[in-house]
Amino acid sequence: MALFQKRPQMGDSIQFYTLGQNKTVLIVGLGNVGKQYENTRHNIGFEALDHFAKVNDFPAWIDKKDLKCHFSSTTIGDTKVIIIKPTTFMNLSGQAVQATAAFYKVDPDKIIVVHDELDIPFGQIRTRVGGSAAGHNGIKSISQTIGEQYGRVRIGIGPKQPEQIDSADFVLGRFTKEQQAQMDNLVKESSAILSEYVYGGQLLAETRSFIV
Repeated sequence: MALFQKRPQMGDSIQFYTLGQNKTVLIVGLGNVGKQYENTRHNIGFEALDHFAKVNDFPAWIDKKDLKCHFSSTTIGDTKVIIIKPTTFMNLSGQAVQATAAFYKVDPDKIIVVHDELDIPFGQIRTRVGGSAAGHNGIKSISQTIGEQYGRVRIGIGPKQPEQIDSADFVLGRFTKEQQAQMDNLVKESSAILSEYVYGGQLLAETRSFIV
């Protein structure tokens, strides 16, 4: 049996509509900059956003030092979509989010953050608006700067194995060989969720599970 199930086709019960002209949304992928952090569990937010940028033909990333992030933007439908990857390192991610949101006048309810979640099993993606940081320092930093009422796309990286390993060491480690083989499917699904948000105007509250 395959590790990932095919996503069900969207039926007529889900209606997609654009947010209207001159609407702006901000999508943030979390991770740490630097070669040593590439392909680590903590950088899955970066990977998901890179895929979203690629399939939607965003311009090349720009290093926005004043906004403390790698930045790109384009128009999808009638919506201006800004995407950023903070360059502050994870624990200070809120600085980049706050600066970008303030400059482009994006309210928290039009912000989505894509990040790893240790308490969610690998193969699950959960979405929600608001809530606690659940021990995630990047989310904690963002909530301290803009409040908690922004959307989250939470990509499971758990469970922690071995159990006795320090959580910081685990999230900065790399996925198993079996998990790496599924990464393309995982980032594609994350990207699809972001596309649904842009076109639908809201983050659907659901869990998508692929492990069978």
